[in-house]
Amino acid sequence: MNLFRYFRDEVVAAVLRITPGLDTSKVTAEPPREESHGDVATNAAMVLSKAAGMKPRDLAEALAVELRKHPAVTAVEVAGPGFINMRLAGDFWYDRLQDVLKEGARYGDSDTGKSHRVNIEYVSANPTGPMHIGHARGAVVGDALASLLAKVGYDVSREYYVNDAGAQVDVLARSAHLRYREALGETIGEIPEGLYPGEYLKPLGADLAKRFGAAHKDAPETQWLALFRDEAVAAMLAMIKDDLAGLGVCHNVFVSERGLVEAGKVEAALDFLDGKGLIYEGVLEPPKGMLPDDWEARPQTLFKATQFGDDVDRPLKKSDGTWTYFASDIAYHLDKFRRGFDAMIDVWGADHGGYVKRMQAAVSAVSEGKAALDVKLAQMVNLLKGGQPYKMSKRAGTFVTLRDLVEAVGKDVVRFIMLTRKNDAHLDFDLDKALEQSRDNPVFYVQYAHARCHSVMRHAIDLWPDAPIGDPSGNPAVLKRLTDPAEIALIRLLAGWPRLVESAAEAHEPHRVAFYLNDVAAAFHGLWNKGKDEVRLRFLLEDDYELSLARLALLKGVTAVIASGLGIFGVEPVEEMR
Repeated sequence: MNLFRYFRDEVVAAVLRITPGLDTSKVTAEPPREESHGDVATNAAMVLSKAAGMKPRDLAEALAVELRKHPAVTAVEVAGPGFINMRLAGDFWYDRLQDVLKEGARYGDSDTGKSHRVNIEYVSANPTGPMHIGHARGAVVGDALASLLAKVGYDVSREYYVNDAGAQVDVLARSAHLRYREALGETIGEIPEGLYPGEYLKPLGADLAKRFGAAHKDAPETQWLALFRDEAVAAMLAMIKDDLAGLGVCHNVFVSERGLVEAGKVEAALDFLDGKGLIYEGVLEPPKGMLPDDWEARPQTLFKATQFGDDVDRPLKKSDGTWTYFASDIAYHLDKFRRGFDAMIDVWGADHGGYVKRMQAAVSAVSEGKAALDVKLAQMVNLLKGGQPYKMSKRAGTFVTLRDLVEAVGKDVVRFIMLTRKNDAHLDFDLDKALEQSRDNPVFYVQYAHARCHSVMRHAIDLWPDAPIGDPSGNPAVLKRLTDPAEIALIRLLAGWPRLVESAAEAHEPHRVAFYLNDVAAAFHGLWNKGKDEVRLRFLLEDDYELSLARLALLKGVTAVIASGLGIFGVEPVEEMR
């Protein structure tokens, strides 16, 4: 149960009993800004007073009378000009703990997405080499967001767009040919400028030499370029999939840019826009900061992006007559829309920030306003060791590979840490902290809470082998033995999980889950520490079996919620720390 959605419905019902027929769409129920104000706050009187023909305070007082009749409400207070704060009965919170125990790691699941189809495209790195640390962040953000949306009932497709039609794949083919010649015994010396220098191409060169012998060694480029391009792209894509699998990331769909081009979908998309009067021949003004004499004004084929909120109209053809990347991307997003996706989310690197408005304009145009594109920019990741910038290997030539990072600290650590800040904020990934067992390591802190709970439960089984630990079919009255403020606060925190999941999904912000899990871990560890100082607050009391059962149920609830959150992240909720 999302208790805040439940009380919003109760508030709306109370409003309509007082003044039927009001538009209640702006009514909210949420946690008060200050915990001391109560458990649930609503803005109903503030947003409905004008339509109701009443002063906000008067409407609030009338609403308070209605809300006090609710069996779970112990007090209703009207604050300021008309805000309403409610306090809930203890039994209500015990019932929420029962919900957690019944649903386990499924707690927080909902159907708010109503099976609506959502396409999430993420990673989509050029197939020219292995994944690097920057790709890791976009991969984790996209994958966690997909899981988050699926948890609240969306039908999610995880997609990878293969950029295999641009000049970069021709450069890849030439780089592979150089390694092929090297494998045949030629001394190639320094890698020429403009080619990919990484040693990851050596195995590909050796494989090509084994399969084709010297047939293409001295042949003109026109003879081997297309073949080596296809071979190299296939090899790099296999490497990328393997790298991502090591991070626990798997896509449902791979779409080839070259496939779209060769199927004529770029021309078809632009014909569609042209038919709508959205393409014209024109001359752009110089970009801001560029002097007119530095700018070559020339007629170009332009898309009317400004008609859909962009700053300038955008070119669709290069000076040599070939399509721009933007033209191909228009075709790709039209293809998504025609596959049934009116909700699209793209996760891009931070260097694509200037591309967002034009792509959102294009989606609006090709879907005739029926689709929306949300772009999440994944900011740079700074790898540190000893507080200083750190480079792990030269295997890739110039960057730290995802594979190296996963091998150094483990998949779960990489995934969790990548989600500890909002995607558009810079992230420092400290290798030392990622490996240490302390509160400074966020994944350890949360995992340790989960493992500690299981340690207590194992101890309880030693004491009472037949104890019904966390059994929701047991006597719910036992839970009423949980009376310490810290215990009630922890139950309230667990009860807020469904709302957190739904709000994070609605905002497309999976990092909120990391913050919440840290709060749950902190509340649990705080309760553990209280038991060190106050014997009667320990989780297991050999002379009070019933209270011990109640506290074990609370621990079972903590493990369920942590497991639910870690499941969204693709992180294993361990039961023992090694």
